Amino acid sequence: MDRIEKSKEKERPYIICHMLTSLDGKIIGEYLIEERAAYFRDLYEKIHDRYGGKAWMCGRVTMEEHFTFGNQLDLKEKNIPPIPRTDYVANTDTKTYAVAVDPSGKLGWTKNYITDDYGLGDHIIEVLTEQVSDVYLAHLQKLGISYIFGGKERLNFTVVVEKLKSLFSIDQLMLEGGGFLNGSLLNERLIDELSLILVPIADGASNSVTLFETSSFLTNQHPVNFFLKEVEKLDDGGLWLKYVTKRD
Repeated sequence: MDRIEKSKEKERPYIICHMLTSLDGKIIGEYLIEERAAYFRDLYEKIHDRYGGKAWMCGRVTMEEHFTFGNQLDLKEKNIPPIPRTDYVANTDTKTYAVAVDPSGKLGWTKNYITDDYGLGDHIIEVLTEQVSDVYLAHLQKLGISYIFGGKERLNFTVVVEKLKSLFSIDQLMLEGGGFLNGSLLNERLIDELSLILVPIADGASNSVTLFETSSFLTNQHPVNFFLKEVEKLDDGGLWLKYVTKRD
C-alpha cells in the first residue's frame, strides 16, 4: 500500500462489513425463520459486540424494518423556513452511534437514540442527500438527531465516512446491510474487512437480496479481491469467515 492510500485511510474509519448469509449468499429470506437459524442470529449479535466499535451503519430498509417499524411522519409543509444543507451535530459526548443511510429522509424516528437489550443508547446519525425536505430536517433537529449530507442527489460514501470520522471521531465502523448499501461501499473500495457468518441452510429464492447488490446507476464497477484472514467452525455446521481486502 502506498503512502497516498495510507493517508486516505487515516481520514476515514476502518470499515468492517459484518453480515449473516445463507449458503447461497442471501441476507434475507425464509431461512432466517427456521428454528435452526436462531443460534446463528444470536451469535451474529454477540460477534458484533465482540468487535467493540463505537458505530454501526444500516440502510433505510433495514432501519425501518427493525427500528422505526414503518412509522410514517406527517411531512406536509408547516411554514418551515429554509434550512441550510449543512451538517448538524446534535450530540458530541455520546459513546456509541447508529448511522442510518436515508437519502431522501423517510425514516419515522420518534427519539434520537436506539437502545439495545441492556438499555444502552446509540445516538442516531442520519445520512442524507440535499434533496431532503426542510420539514424533515426540522423534525430531526427537534428530536436532537444528528445528520450529515453525502451529496446533492446521490450519496458519495467516501465523503460520508470521512465526515463520520472528522465530526464524530468514529475510528471503526460496522457496516451491516442491506445488500445495496454494502454494494455501494464495496464499489467505492471502502470495505477493509468482511466478517461473514455462514448459516448451513440454502434459501433458493431467486428474488432474495444477496450480500452485495448493485444499483442500476453504478456503471463503473470493478471486482474487489478478498483475502482469507481466519476461519472458525461454529456449532451445527456453521462457519465464521473473516476476510480482508488488503494483505498486511
